Amino acid sequence: MDLRRRVRSLVALGVLVALGAGAVMATTAGARRGMSAMDRLLAVTQPVTAMVQPNQQNFDWDAVRRLPGVAAVGSFLLADITLEGYPEAAVTLPSTDVEFMSSLETAVVLAGRLPDETRPDEATAPEPFLAETGLALGDQVVAKLPDGARQPLRIVGVVRTPIMLNFTELITTRAFAVKHHAALMQNSGGVNNAVVRLSDGEAGLPAFQRDFARLTGQDDIEINNMAAMNAKHAKAGDFEGTVLLGMALAALAASMVLISQAVVRYAAASTEDLAVLRVLGLTPRQALTATVTGPALAAIAGVALGAGAAVAVSPLFPIGSAQEVEPYPGVSVDGVVLAAVAVLMVVLVTLSAGLAVVARRAGRGRASAVAKAADRLGLPTPVVLGIRLALEPGRGGTAVPVRPALAGAIVGVLGVLAAFTFRAGAVDAAGDPARFGQTFQLMGWIGAGGEDFNPRPPAEWSRDPDVRAINDTRVGVISTRSASVPVFTHEQPFPVVVLSGRMPGAPGEIALAPDSARQIGAKIGDLLPVKGRATGSLQVTGIAFVPEGPHNGYAVGGWLTGDGFQRLFPDGYFKFHFSLFALRPGADLAKWTAAGLEPAAVPMQVKQIGNILVPPLALGGFLALLAIAANGHALATAIRRRRQDVAVLRALGFTRAQCRLAVVTQATTLAVIGLLVGMPLGIALGRSLWRVVADLTPLLYVPPLALFAVLLAAPVALAVNNLLAAPAARRAARFPLATQLRSE
Repeated sequence: MDLRRRVRSLVALGVLVALGAGAVMATTAGARRGMSAMDRLLAVTQPVTAMVQPNQQNFDWDAVRRLPGVAAVGSFLLADITLEGYPEAAVTLPSTDVEFMSSLETAVVLAGRLPDETRPDEATAPEPFLAETGLALGDQVVAKLPDGARQPLRIVGVVRTPIMLNFTELITTRAFAVKHHAALMQNSGGVNNAVVRLSDGEAGLPAFQRDFARLTGQDDIEINNMAAMNAKHAKAGDFEGTVLLGMALAALAASMVLISQAVVRYAAASTEDLAVLRVLGLTPRQALTATVTGPALAAIAGVALGAGAAVAVSPLFPIGSAQEVEPYPGVSVDGVVLAAVAVLMVVLVTLSAGLAVVARRAGRGRASAVAKAADRLGLPTPVVLGIRLALEPGRGGTAVPVRPALAGAIVGVLGVLAAFTFRAGAVDAAGDPARFGQTFQLMGWIGAGGEDFNPRPPAEWSRDPDVRAINDTRVGVISTRSASVPVFTHEQPFPVVVLSGRMPGAPGEIALAPDSARQIGAKIGDLLPVKGRATGSLQVTGIAFVPEGPHNGYAVGGWLTGDGFQRLFPDGYFKFHFSLFALRPGADLAKWTAAGLEPAAVPMQVKQIGNILVPPLALGGFLALLAIAANGHALATAIRRRRQDVAVLRALGFTRAQCRLAVVTQATTLAVIGLLVGMPLGIALGRSLWRVVADLTPLLYVPPLALFAVLLAAPVALAVNNLLAAPAARRAARFPLATQLRSE
């Protein structure tokens, strides 16, 4: 009987549960999918462990295959192959080994099929190649070889492998390499380099390096750790997944608060009926069952709808860089997440309804101090009544739980502002490389390996109005007690982002980058024994970001003074030598690149931050929608429960306009309290979450402020709440007096 009588309230509750459960399910499943994407790709592709580059003609790779721990070797030819009409596109270095794409780097086919390795005119491509060129599956291109020969190639498949995450090129077949072997040999001089997969993976790399050095008699052949590159992609997915999990927890917390207050309102509306039935013999257990059945059924329907929505939007996940490594894009069903969230939501709704009955205080009302103050100030009676509707629970059959309604108003404002404040920090960081310590815009190479091959920048460049500062940077590598640290020379007044402490000012001092300091276990004031070309001790004076270099990230390394570098490298040796140019805002970059300077490298973490710009918007929109639904339900329920009070006031002379004003005041009161409490808490929470991300990334923390959202919060909240109150106000003005008074 109760279900039939209050079906609209249950439908509203089911919609709230569907919104909350769907958002939490989709976000959590997307986070898990992104955090596991790289591991799942590696599990099915047999990835390479290293790229070995001897750059020697006719190198004996069969001898390498016989080394212990080597599972597969794929050699390739160095060749200059271009695509007609696509000058920026690249073609993979052709391989004649059967291992490639079979026993190593087995491709995951996203669309189409794998090529027939006996056909020279078939090729496959990774998605980034297609995105850059505008080509599509089935298109035909023409490869131009070094001897001028032309080879048509048809793209028969779109594939994904770990190595192609770093080299996004068109992939040819073994038949292509065999057919054009002479032309490729003419260009390259023979088979030069190879990729290697080790049985023990990255753990077997040190032993392989030693065995390779003994085999070749050389220890200066470059062996690139491809497993470490894969680990970087995995770390990016972990970062983005962690942010999504944080969003999911925020959505879950907000959903629990808003759904609970809707359930409490529903249960409170049944208390008087249950009291009458208790007199007629209804047992406490039967009363509890009757109260929780409706909300439980609504919750079950809601989680089913939410699960369907989560599965429907699953192709949008994972986000960011994890999307580029996901081996099976498209629809995904994470049964663990769907079941866990469904059970949690149903239990939450059932417990909330049960506790509302157990802890009901229907006969107990309390006066609001705010309403009393408004009455003493002589405010119009409809205004005072509206404040009482918002803040006083009432008595007996007209009792309404006002605390959940207030909590809903606060949580709505808090959640939306927290989401937009967090996003403001991400927008600021994604658009400013200086947040990652990259205070320079250009770099000019001077030398490497202890020898200069380019002249230093002319002295007049430093006096150019575009130039803020130039740093003559020498780079070396020093060994500490637990790690190798690339060190950079610093000259004043070149700007550096210092997180704590200060830059070195004497030869015996060093400022460490945060990851290096963490790896070494060093803190400001510590004295570190170090070794370069000479030994010495350095006192840590600060924690600061360093330039993103060819062999280091911006959070790995350290700064020395020029004299300090000279003490550790007295023979004048340097690994790299370049100039860093910090330009003033508005400087003409084209002028400087035309002079031979290179744009500064952009850390991959900038892209990672850019990848999380959308989730806060989605979370803010979801929380706003959830708060609107909850507040609308609260206003409608309050008027329906107190319709008899309104009828009495109408009989005593209240006009319809005064009834509408009372409801509008109720909505405005809820909005004002939500703003007064939710705005400062939302800004503080958003900043706290952004600080966590800043420490995790790492980057320079600058307190974010979503000014646009803050300015709009009050007018939007007031406007939305009053729009929600409009139907309830109309209903209050039109209650049939005779029916309500007879009931009274």
